[in-house]
Amino acid sequence: MLDHPLWDDVDNSVDEAVLPGQRSALRSVPASGKPDGGSDDPLRLGRRMRLRLLAAVQALLADPSIAGQSDVARLAAVVLYAKSRAPKGAKSDNLTSIWVAELGRWMGVGESTVNRRVLIPLRASDGLRTKEKRNEKGHPTGLECLVMPLWSARKSGGAGHPLALTQAELATLLHLIEALFGHGWTPEDKEPTPPGLLAGRKGKGAATDRLGLLLMVLNTPASGWLQLCGGSVKKREGRGAATLARLLGCSAAGARKVLARLTDAGVVARQHRETSTRMRGRGRVMLLPVARAYGRRLASVEAVSGSESVFSARPDGAVRDHGPAGAAGALGTTGIGGAAGSEDAADQERPGSAELHADHASVLTPVVPQQLDCGFSGEGRGGEGRRPKRVCVREDQAVDGEDAAAGPGSSVAEDGPLRGEKPKKSSVDERVGQLAAVAGAGGQPKAAGREKAQQQKPVALPADLRLQVALGPVSWLWERLSGWQQDQVEAAAKTELAQLAGLDVAPEGAPRLLADRLTDRLEETGGEAMVTGPYGWLIRRGLPQRPACSHRKCDDGVRLDTGEDCENCGNVIHLRRAWRARIGAEIDRELPHLADDERRRVLEERLRERAAIEAEDLAWRQEQARTEKTRRDAARAAAAEQAECERQAAAAADAVRQALVCQDCGRGRAAGLCEACDHRRQTKTLIGKAGLLAAAGSADLSEAGSIAAAVAGARTAIGDSIAATWQEFLKITDVATLEADPEAAADAYAYTAFQTAQQAVGDFQDNALALLGRTEQAEAEARRAYKTEQGRHWFKHNPTGADAVAAATKAADTARERTAECLLAARLEQLRKQQAARTEQATAAPWTDRLPQLAARALDGDAGAVIA
Repeated sequence: MLDHPLWDDVDNSVDEAVLPGQRSALRSVPASGKPDGGSDDPLRLGRRMRLRLLAAVQALLADPSIAGQSDVARLAAVVLYAKSRAPKGAKSDNLTSIWVAELGRWMGVGESTVNRRVLIPLRASDGLRTKEKRNEKGHPTGLECLVMPLWSARKSGGAGHPLALTQAELATLLHLIEALFGHGWTPEDKEPTPPGLLAGRKGKGAATDRLGLLLMVLNTPASGWLQLCGGSVKKREGRGAATLARLLGCSAAGARKVLARLTDAGVVARQHRETSTRMRGRGRVMLLPVARAYGRRLASVEAVSGSESVFSARPDGAVRDHGPAGAAGALGTTGIGGAAGSEDAADQERPGSAELHADHASVLTPVVPQQLDCGFSGEGRGGEGRRPKRVCVREDQAVDGEDAAAGPGSSVAEDGPLRGEKPKKSSVDERVGQLAAVAGAGGQPKAAGREKAQQQKPVALPADLRLQVALGPVSWLWERLSGWQQDQVEAAAKTELAQLAGLDVAPEGAPRLLADRLTDRLEETGGEAMVTGPYGWLIRRGLPQRPACSHRKCDDGVRLDTGEDCENCGNVIHLRRAWRARIGAEIDRELPHLADDERRRVLEERLRERAAIEAEDLAWRQEQARTEKTRRDAARAAAAEQAECERQAAAAADAVRQALVCQDCGRGRAAGLCEACDHRRQTKTLIGKAGLLAAAGSADLSEAGSIAAAVAGARTAIGDSIAATWQEFLKITDVATLEADPEAAADAYAYTAFQTAQQAVGDFQDNALALLGRTEQAEAEARRAYKTEQGRHWFKHNPTGADAVAAATKAADTARERTAECLLAARLEQLRKQQAARTEQATAAPWTDRLPQLAARALDGDAGAVIA
């Protein structure tokens, strides 16, 4: 039992004890159903164990104290629940001990986020009770946490409550969480625990991604495919995002971003079922860690959701190589392969009306050019229109070389290629040459550039990776474009990407946004098969942005920068509905006895008037905006012109200043003061500052003689240092060179003196601070700071301990240094005032008044002897 006040009303007893064999069947087992000898992968959960853990997590998140909290708080509740100690007999404390920093690492956030968004909200909602745990010496060793929904479940429902898991079930849930997003650790006497799949995902949204992955794994059976929700969903988000939104309790747009981040992390794969019409079927979401844990393998995207497959789907009643087994044996099944073959066969689509012949492979070169294809069935057989020969023709010939397989000059009509053979030249190519010859002889000549563009048009997407990602959803439409049209579409796509980059969209995310836009527009159209004019559709409908309101980042009611629903569109809709209700209320008040049809007509008429007023107001505001923009542009141009004039004036003044001679030595073009003279002036100033520092540190400020002695000592010391430094410089320098150039020697000496004086000022300042730090005032401040720091409430249990003494000593040193700095500043200010007073006194009286006073003074003996 705990003695903390927060725990006084918590009884740790449980009404019902857990029977020994009550949940012996709810354990993690392999997919084969054999509990012994299976894999130790924590993701290999048996169906009953998975449903048991799913029910527990859902019950925890649905608790009133947890529901409505942020994703960080909900994930923390799940982690603390998994780390709680299960009951042992009839008594249990249901506690877990953890550090705040460690809890933050479980969720990918920092300590401040845990304190602000986890502990405070959960304590306020009574979802969590905590107590600081200390050892015998009073040092904190962790934070004891009690998940109140778990305690309430054991108190009221006993073992039959969904939250009342056994020790083995809690351990299974904890191992699952470790495998998904555990931060990993290396204990001393145990095997190391590797980091989880999302251990590197930290910062904003990390807790949401981790919680979403856990819920999706618990909702995923052994096949690896997530169980999607039913009903109608938004086309933009898709059924996978709608399912994740229901699991997380968020919007579908937010779930779509979470699903995209999990896909980029490599833990989720989104695909579409293959249909008999080769159009995009129903979307599916695969949890890759679950699939790998059960030995499943993910087939290539081309085999699952590509726009063109090598063979069409086969009906169940087809025979030989036309049947499903033959196709699967030759090409491999789509979706998931592995041990559960029956499940894969159930997942694949087998339409009963599928064609029985093989489609031409998309990787082969088409025999008939697209611009000459008229759609007739006999067009590819030559001019005579002969029927094709049987399949077995030439199959008994030897294939020793290229000529044996297909002789030179063979045409499609006579000995066409069979089963993968590639002809050298088809009869259609010969017809193209004949038509070109006829056109060159007497027909209408064709433009050479256009013919070359049609023959050399690129079929694949552009080489730019960003364009490949952006135009990926319309690759089939891209292949139907001519060379000139592809150039225009590529330029339009680059323009849209640049526009997205100008809307504060990350450059790496712009291609994906454009690809999502094209996908949504295709879904609105009904698929690529419904697009009759690819070029016009791409230029006018697919690529352009369609703002639903006046906001420049709006695209079909969705914000491009955040992916959320456009708030401005919502405001527009709200205002329109409000005006409609207001106008309807006015009609009911003014014309209460109107019939429904007449009322509807009057309402529509007034709404049109209101729309006309709004359009006029919009036109006026746009005109005002254009006028304001013109004014700003003019002001900006005027400011730029003025700045240019000022720059030119400054440049002219600088040129004049550079032409001035030095004021001290008279050197030409020295900008009024040469470098050597500047160094001499700075050296003189530094020597005076060093004298003041020396006097402030050691002299008695009330005696002028003491101040003068300290200043003279500082000047002498700096002069000796300058001489010694110059001698060292002469030892490492060619003296003859300096003697040959006196100006260079003077510059070098001035710079050496300046550097020496600058270093001496720092030394005198440190010496003054050290002397003032040993004064009685500084020592008194240090003693007060020592006692204050030692009396802190966190040191009251052991004020003489090592930590307390170290902190107090540090505080005393800091106080001593600050006191010394304050004393030095005060003494320097006093010296400057005394120096200013002496200077003013010396310059205040004119020489005409001071000379009689000097003449009246008596001369000393030496001076009198000299005069005599």
